[in-house]
Amino acid sequence: MQDWKRIFSESISSVRGLRQLSRSDIHDIERVIRKYPMRVNPYYFSLIKKKGDPVWKQCIPDLRELRDGKGVGDPLLEEKFSPFFGLVHRYPDRALLLISNVCSTYCRFCTRKRKVGKRYTTLKDRDFKRAVRYIESHKGIRDVIISGGDPLLLDDRKLESYIRKIRSIRHVDIIRIDSRTPCTLPQRITPALCGMLKKYGPIYFLAHFNHPDEITPEAAKACGMLADSGMVLGNQSVLLKGVNDDPETLKKLGQELLKIRVRPYYIYIPDAVRGTYHFRVSIKRARRIMRKLIGFTSGLAVPHLIIDLEGGGGKLRLLPDYVVSKKGKTYRFKNFEGRLFTYHDV
Repeated sequence: MQDWKRIFSESISSVRGLRQLSRSDIHDIERVIRKYPMRVNPYYFSLIKKKGDPVWKQCIPDLRELRDGKGVGDPLLEEKFSPFFGLVHRYPDRALLLISNVCSTYCRFCTRKRKVGKRYTTLKDRDFKRAVRYIESHKGIRDVIISGGDPLLLDDRKLESYIRKIRSIRHVDIIRIDSRTPCTLPQRITPALCGMLKKYGPIYFLAHFNHPDEITPEAAKACGMLADSGMVLGNQSVLLKGVNDDPETLKKLGQELLKIRVRPYYIYIPDAVRGTYHFRVSIKRARRIMRKLIGFTSGLAVPHLIIDLEGGGGKLRLLPDYVVSKKGKTYRFKNFEGRLFTYHDV
């Protein structure tokens, strides 16, 4: 058995695998996992330094998941934009292929909390063939994102069969893989996997690190292997209350990601998903955080702040407001240091 499969097979999915819990903690977690399953593999669990730290909050069930009465199951209306099971077509030139509902660790803030881990499912061959026919017939689709769950929980042979077929579609220029395994199960990134992916470039590989504590020697090795095999690496984070919602944490995260050849790409304001509201950060606070990032570290280390509009409106980029006043073609700006500057437009 491959090392990553052994680690995955030893995942914690009940309170029996958790250490130093009070009786009330056990009772609360058991209540939560009856509705929202838990899975934490031993590697990611080892990153927890103490109860309630940033890694703990991301992977250990919290009773607030059940008390959330505000969110909805599918705020982005992915089901509406899904012509059939396994495919989402929200944007004209992009299609999202959901090939698994399993992850190496179940994130408590997951935007697909309604689906992930409820019952093990992977995309059946007939559904994949249907998706391929759809993409072939919609020639405006030039970018296919392979996601889940986590697509890298499939074995190399099955994953390659999907990638090979997508790459054979003439109008598909870009293949993207969304996976949290470089963060939560870096052992999954093997020489065999990298060798397979290298055959089908360009592939853009989007990882998901939320906190500097997740960037370990194992994660650095995994990302290095992917980069050496020709993958273009980016990172998509979620702005999570009590985990990374401060500028110093995000600055360090961005800087550490660049050191392992991963470009910070997006940081999302959490979606309005039922069971995740305790992680939500206001737009006002998110923009204040960005104001303390932009200019205070390399632009390469600063991700785009994104809000995915409820009701299927799509993604928008948000920025701090630097315009103080405008008179005719003369603008007054306040820069990142708070100093005033005048700019004369054309």
